[in-house]
Amino acid sequence: MTETGSVTVRVPSPRKPPRDWWGLWRRPDFRRLWTGEVTSALGTAVGSVALPLVAVVVLDAPPIMLGVITASAWLPWLFIGLLAGAWVDRLSRRRVMQTCDALLIGIHLSVPLAAWAGLLTIWQLVAVALLSGGVRVFFHTAYGAIVPTLVAGSELLEANVKLRSGESAADVAGPGLAGIIAQFLGAVSAVLVHAVSYVVSLVCLSRIETRESPPERSARRGIRREIAEGVHFVSGDRYLRVLVCFSALGNVALSGIQSVQVLFLVRIVGLEPGGVGMVFAVVSVGGLLGATLAGRIARRFGTARALLACELVAAPCIVLLPLAGHRVPLAAATLAWAVAVGGIVAGNVVSGSFVQSYCPRPLLGRVRATTSTLNYGAFAAGALLGGFLGQSLGLTGTIWIMCAVLAGAATLLLLSPVRPLRDLPTVPDPT
Repeated sequence: MTETGSVTVRVPSPRKPPRDWWGLWRRPDFRRLWTGEVTSALGTAVGSVALPLVAVVVLDAPPIMLGVITASAWLPWLFIGLLAGAWVDRLSRRRVMQTCDALLIGIHLSVPLAAWAGLLTIWQLVAVALLSGGVRVFFHTAYGAIVPTLVAGSELLEANVKLRSGESAADVAGPGLAGIIAQFLGAVSAVLVHAVSYVVSLVCLSRIETRESPPERSARRGIRREIAEGVHFVSGDRYLRVLVCFSALGNVALSGIQSVQVLFLVRIVGLEPGGVGMVFAVVSVGGLLGATLAGRIARRFGTARALLACELVAAPCIVLLPLAGHRVPLAAATLAWAVAVGGIVAGNVVSGSFVQSYCPRPLLGRVRATTSTLNYGAFAAGALLGGFLGQSLGLTGTIWIMCAVLAGAATLLLLSPVRPLRDLPTVPDPT
């Protein structure tokens, strides 16, 4: 406001520039990465329901074998996870992902081909889970490391929100689609959709124009030394250390539940394949909402508070699952399950963005491999434990035990150095 004599002249304040609602959608390479990853996620969501349904409906597998199949998908992290991180930091991440897509196409095509020839066995499903899990070790490590090469550091949260929202939308559609396909065309046909999704991912990755510059050979050190650098960085940082421990313990619980959830819904609740798919579709809506709202929650309350709130909502909600269809209506248990998944997904978006911005770029592949080896190794342990407990104690009792483990993980996070913070740090902790 300015004054001229006795006349008051109101000067309008400059208008804020209009918000760019398109954001990263204007970047062709980001769109290609998003399209390929979301299509692949849709196939994975279909396959995550289809493969257990093939085991249960086609091969009449017992609970222990479902645990073995689930564990086989995660066991490779324990053996090659750290090695994958060192190699990904030496190579083009895009080339690694393309090679992985090509291998995954062949691996998953083997299931419908063997089934149509009358040769499918439960051990082939174990082999498919094990081989595809090994390939995904390299794909996942490269995927997490390629995102910062396509967007600026300030855009990482937006990028992860968009990517995770798309993946969650695929998670919503995938289980229902798998159930419909399994109901009318057979569970084996749903596995075929999984294979085709990797074709789309391969084409999209091939069209990314941004080229990476792997480190010069003179800058490279021995594989063991490079692996040790990643492990030391994670173990020496108090924030990464506590997040890895929390995630690993939580993954034991979630994988233990996952290993018996299809069998629980089919044999205890009494659902048909189509009903199983619809339950997972509703649960995945929670994941979609969590991914969509993660950025807003982090900006409104701070990244550390958002992480705590989102991750801690899972434990009290998941306890309704073992009561489904008996003491608690299936609809109520499913909605609570969806809320839990929404919190987990939102927390993963926040923590994933934190790791990408917090860690030095040359170490990112090895850091992700270190954390993923522990996290997904815990998935394998949880799956084997869930299968064993399901066989010996029953399906409902297994889920109750895993709910208690998840509560223990929540307690660990509450006692961590993250609790008093508003925002997670943006540079490594010097202490």
